[in-house]
Amino acid sequence: MSLIDRSLNYGRHHIKKFLLEGVPYASVLDLGAGKGNDLMIARSIMPEAKLYALEYYTPNVEKLANMQVEVFSFDIERNVFPFADESLDVVILNNVFEHVKEVFWILHEITRVLKQGGHLIIGVPNLAALHNRIRLAFGKQPSSLKNSSAHLRGYTKKDMVSLLNTGFESGVKGYILRNFKGSNFYPFPPSLAKPLAGLMPQLSTCIFFNFEKVKPYSIGYLEYPIQQSLETNFYLGDAKPN
Repeated sequence: MSLIDRSLNYGRHHIKKFLLEGVPYASVLDLGAGKGNDLMIARSIMPEAKLYALEYYTPNVEKLANMQVEVFSFDIERNVFPFADESLDVVILNNVFEHVKEVFWILHEITRVLKQGGHLIIGVPNLAALHNRIRLAFGKQPSSLKNSSAHLRGYTKKDMVSLLNTGFESGVKGYILRNFKGSNFYPFPPSLAKPLAGLMPQLSTCIFFNFEKVKPYSIGYLEYPIQQSLETNFYLGDAKPN
């Protein structure tokens, strides 16, 4: 029987800390909100804040609606987010970004609706986790990026920071990383996993980012794949940039 506590992969103690760093906030959007755990943390801190969710799985849509969350049944890789430009204070993606191909479309929509000065909170499995490095050394696939799973992408700290800034002019940091944490540490039980993740977050199982949007945004994420000749059929909306 495994002693690993996989609930630590969601890093909700870090989500709470990051939300506290963004107080006060009046609106929170959770992409792939699941059963609403992260939104309930946001509500516990700011009870009057308006909570929104974009969620594809029907049972979760119904559960979120019953929790007085304004929820939209939604494909975040294809749809325009139903919010005005610069209208939201906080956006959360917790263990979602590894599941998607269309990162440029999603980042375009997030950055369009997030206020300048707003916070983008992201949690993802760590491709550079110690256990993944060991697996690769023995010719095994990283556990966070198995092709037979639902995970499509792998992230490290440096790569995530770089990705977030592809939507802005070269040399311009549109997002500043305000805080970074690690959670869980395979194959150890919580009594060891928690302190190890605290000491060595870049080797932890999952990594968590609190970004602040510090520059205005236009359309850079949709231009980037074309400018870089990525030769991949990324979804760039109905009106593709020239």
